[in-house]
Amino acid sequence: MIENKSVAVVVPAYRVERQIGPLLERVPPYVDRIFVVDDASPDTTAEAVSAVADPRISLLRHPRNQGVGGAMATGFRAALGAGADLIVKCDGDGQMDPADIALLAQPLVDGGADYAKGCRFHHVGELDSMPRVRFAGNIVLTFLTKLASGYWHVLDPQNGFVAVSAATLRRIRIDRLARGYFFENDMLIRLNAIEARVADVPLPSHYAGEPSSLKPGRIALQFPARLLAGFFRRVFWRYVFYDVSPVALFLVFGFLLFSFGAVFGAYHWIWGAIHDRPTQTGAVIVAAVPFILGFQLLLQALVLDIQNTPKAETRRKLEGVPDLASAARGSSEIP
Repeated sequence: MIENKSVAVVVPAYRVERQIGPLLERVPPYVDRIFVVDDASPDTTAEAVSAVADPRISLLRHPRNQGVGGAMATGFRAALGAGADLIVKCDGDGQMDPADIALLAQPLVDGGADYAKGCRFHHVGELDSMPRVRFAGNIVLTFLTKLASGYWHVLDPQNGFVAVSAATLRRIRIDRLARGYFFENDMLIRLNAIEARVADVPLPSHYAGEPSSLKPGRIALQFPARLLAGFFRRVFWRYVFYDVSPVALFLVFGFLLFSFGAVFGAYHWIWGAIHDRPTQTGAVIVAAVPFILGFQLLLQALVLDIQNTPKAETRRKLEGVPDLASAARGSSEIP
């Protein structure tokens, strides 16, 4: 336990027969339960888990592969059913150090955040070990996820080392979480809709040449459309359904004006180019005014969205709050 809060770790496992055993052996004693979800792994992952003599471990097995999101949904339900107060996701491939669980959970224990994400980009030296394809993809996906989720302060939204409070998790439809690698992005979008506070926790990841099931080509084709859909879903729930906000109005009218100006201007420019005639001044004005006004409204909506980002509160200086960092490794229980 951490400050009388029970901690459960959920480990989605797929083709990690070599990494899963050493990972489970490093889980600190203050973790109360460990739920390993064997996502129909075709190798000996399940046998490797069973070989670890730790009574805290519960092995959950899927008859068919459901992706990391499906594995986490199963693990989340099991952790909530076990009465955990804090649930931590730690991948089975060894890229996350279980010794950092207390550091990751610190903002939740302090009460200043509802969800915490590990951030690799604060450790610049560690980035050299990250595969170049992953690094480049993360840069692009980071901006798109910031736009879709509304968490503009989150530096590493693709990081899978996360912690969430049980109270926050119960406010989310677990059965509707994205099943594949879009799980991390979908979580942020759903968290923003309920105005959950998200904290960035600087933690390194460790790459040792382990195989990855992530397909960059598939991500490039699928993620942009899903992020766009998630953006509109978030705007509806956050700025229309729960509370009518100028953000939604600015987005709607800004998009309409911007689109009209762009289409109208492009049509007259192309028509003039085909017929070798200059575009009339009136047409230019009719296109430019709504285009500029629409752009300004969209920009204002973006500014307001950034200002409305639910941010974690820093409470480290409060009297009586212990420093978990000093006890993150090796303690049987953090007071």
